[in-house]
Amino acid sequence: MSVVPVATSEVGGRMAQSPEQSPWEWVTICGLRVARISRGDAVAWLRRCLESDRAHLVVTLDASGVVIANEDIGYRDIVNAADLVTPDGTGILWAARRQGTPLVERVSGVDLVGDLAAMCAETGRSVFLFGAHPGIAAAAAEALVKASPGLTIAGVQHGYYGDADEAAIIETIHASGADVLLIGMGIPRQEKWAWRHLDQLGAKIVIGVGGSFDVLSGRKRRAPVWMQKHCLEWLWRLIADPTKIKKNLLLPRFVCMVMRSGHKPTENARE
Repeated sequence: MSVVPVATSEVGGRMAQSPEQSPWEWVTICGLRVARISRGDAVAWLRRCLESDRAHLVVTLDASGVVIANEDIGYRDIVNAADLVTPDGTGILWAARRQGTPLVERVSGVDLVGDLAAMCAETGRSVFLFGAHPGIAAAAAEALVKASPGLTIAGVQHGYYGDADEAAIIETIHASGADVLLIGMGIPRQEKWAWRHLDQLGAKIVIGVGGSFDVLSGRKRRAPVWMQKHCLEWLWRLIADPTKIKKNLLLPRFVCMVMRSGHKPTENARE
């Protein structure tokens, strides 16, 4: 079994929540911990985070993230120190099943964005969108407000800026009073940025959402549900955007990593 407690870790001087205190089990996949949690339970936990007095880092982990973490120790340590790591991708679900520690379901970044927006609209909380090309975050914000009337957008900021602008951006986010910060800068940049400034941002929930702003804004479309269920999102991304071939090439490496991990299929791994 790979459902194990993971020792509390410290990265960059910040101590993460002890996994033993988490209301879910942690499943270890290729050295990375992932929460065995449903989307509904994740949303319920995030609601409680809004009442907390500290910031919480959420990571949505997919197959490419596992491969990147294998080579980038800093990113790997951040994932293992995050407050919540959700299985964002059918590859993660497959790996967990194969080693006999199946997860509940996929909990993707783009779905959590919609859930958080609805929650904030309901509770009077606010959201800040940071990342993507100029204009994309603003368009995504408009789409979120349309889907969740009453949602307060604390601010938007694109992800193309110089080092000299970083301090001002951090101050803008903090001054906005945002309860939730969505960062769409791609892995591992978004997680490293979030971890580095987590206690300066003022938000209770900070989550890296990858290309979710592109999807929400309408710039890109999600793969059809049938393709998602049959592990063909990589093909959809490649057809829609051939520049994604570099990311797709990580998938065979992920499969090899899982196959070499030493875990064998069991009865529990069967669908």
